[in-house]
Amino acid sequence: MPKNQFERMMFALMTVIVTVHAYVFYSLYVVNGSVLMELNSAQSVLEAVSKQGGVYMLGNYMPIWAVVIVEFIFAYSLECFVGSPVSFKLACKVFDPKNTHPVLFETAIICSTVGIMCPAMSLIAAVLYYPFYAGFNILTFLADWLKLVCYNFPFAFFSQLFFIQPLVRTLFKVIFRRRRSVETKSEV
Repeated sequence: MPKNQFERMMFALMTVIVTVHAYVFYSLYVVNGSVLMELNSAQSVLEAVSKQGGVYMLGNYMPIWAVVIVEFIFAYSLECFVGSPVSFKLACKVFDPKNTHPVLFETAIICSTVGIMCPAMSLIAAVLYYPFYAGFNILTFLADWLKLVCYNFPFAFFSQLFFIQPLVRTLFKVIFRRRRSVETKSEV
């Protein structure tokens, strides 16, 4: 897996690209889809988002692509500076990377990352999507955050463990295998 800082940043980038799109889709279609369609008398979620002028974020309606970009910036920053380093340290506290099977150690890292990133990104989402037009109430904010964690954690855990991380790790190995074989040949 990633051996240097550049590779760690690329691995995080690949993970966040897949993850942010999955979570925006999950949030819009699975969690809020029926409410959006009902409120806007629409037959599909995209039609409902279009009728309301975009996705509500930071007190305005924004197009879906802008929502993806904003969430991407937050997720990538959090993953690089908090998620990856802390999850690796947590996994190392439980398992010795040299004496533990790589699959078990990678699974510990994934579980640690979900345990860190899900509450953190749910907190950011609670701020981004808070209904500021109704005024701010700390209890409403905390309830929204807890609700988001409850919705997102099972999806985050299972999608990261069984879909996103295996996909990203496979793509990473394919992309960086060629680079490593070129580096190995040049050293010989």
